[in-house]
Amino acid sequence: MTTMPFDALACPLDGCPLAPSEKTWRCENGHSFDVARQGYVHLLPVQKKRTLDPGDSKEMVAARQRFLNAGFYTQIAETVSDLALKALPGDGIGSVLDAGSGEGYYLRHLSAMAGNIGLALIGVDISKWAVLAAAKQDKQTRWVVGSNANLPVLPESLDLVLCLFGFPVYSEFARVLKPGGQVIQVDAGAYHLRELREVIYPEVKPPGDSESAAPEGFRQLDSTVVRFPLTLPDQASIADLLAMTPHLYRASAEGLERAAALESLEVTVEATLKRFEKL
Repeated sequence: MTTMPFDALACPLDGCPLAPSEKTWRCENGHSFDVARQGYVHLLPVQKKRTLDPGDSKEMVAARQRFLNAGFYTQIAETVSDLALKALPGDGIGSVLDAGSGEGYYLRHLSAMAGNIGLALIGVDISKWAVLAAAKQDKQTRWVVGSNANLPVLPESLDLVLCLFGFPVYSEFARVLKPGGQVIQVDAGAYHLRELREVIYPEVKPPGDSESAAPEGFRQLDSTVVRFPLTLPDQASIADLLAMTPHLYRASAEGLERAAALESLEVTVEATLKRFEKL
């Protein structure tokens, strides 16, 4: 297996190429960005932050890390990795960016499944806590604090972009992908975690029409649904799952109390995986 950090970084202030220099990355206009002790680089300028500490909190990242490392979403990771490896060019090094990479679970899984396929990997997340957790677990990937709205990557430098339960910015994906490059997008399906939602909300809306046209600049290649039952064996796993979803903030105090009273829970996991190709 050949896995290496992706190096075609762009300055988030002017878009110029960044070059490594000792423990910094620097562009030709003199903008420099320090490499943290753990190995990641912070490329989210303060003027482009909406809050002082954007993205997932330290506690949310820890919950996601516990939940994913316990193997609950292995089936999703395996399907994503299989699609990703098939999407990459058959020769040379395939370059992959995970847009909203969290603590790095899916890129680590992809790397483990790559076999003798060469990969240059980069994970970008707006949460410094997520990137810190990822960098501590994996030194073979470039970990970057950054935003999907302004990916710190040079134009047409990537073969594949992953956007898994995240916030796609298709104009940026089109900019950084090579011609014919692909996006693999994973979204929650209509019945995803329905049983948990029935506990925390007074009413669960019926599923709507999830079909949509391919984003501008792309054509849709295919769509796959991954659905399986999942047993959450204890309160800790239920709490971790809840903490890594938007439902933690959307539910009422009463709904969260009902979830906290559960000793175990059977839920349906349903994820929709779509592949888009850059035109």
